[in-house]
Amino acid sequence: MTAVRYYCPRCGAIAELDREGYLADKCVTPVPLDGWEYADAYDDFDDSAADGVEIVCGAAETEGEGCGEVYYLSFVKFEDGEEVDPKERSFVPPSVDGPSIGESEDGPRFDFDP
Repeated sequence: MTAVRYYCPRCGAIAELDREGYLADKCVTPVPLDGWEYADAYDDFDDSAADGVEIVCGAAETEGEGCGEVYYLSFVKFEDGEEVDPKERSFVPPSVDGPSIGESEDGPRFDFDP
């Protein structure tokens, strides 16, 4: 078993799960992916038919810290040898306004100073 950490997509609290290394992570989202089945974090999800894990932020996996909301760790899922992509993406990652690397007179900057 390997201890793997995940961030809550809402508050950033860290959850730690012990799991087998052969499970490939797809994403962590605040809502379940369409067509994925989820096991509870305290269940033995390594041997189940679950496609991911439902984590409660603030439960034992987060050492009591967190917002109390549920979020979802989804594993890579295959059907007929092909990776399955959720048909309806119910979660779109937020866009972040911040420094961008563009062409300028002085070239790109990597120090993030204005």
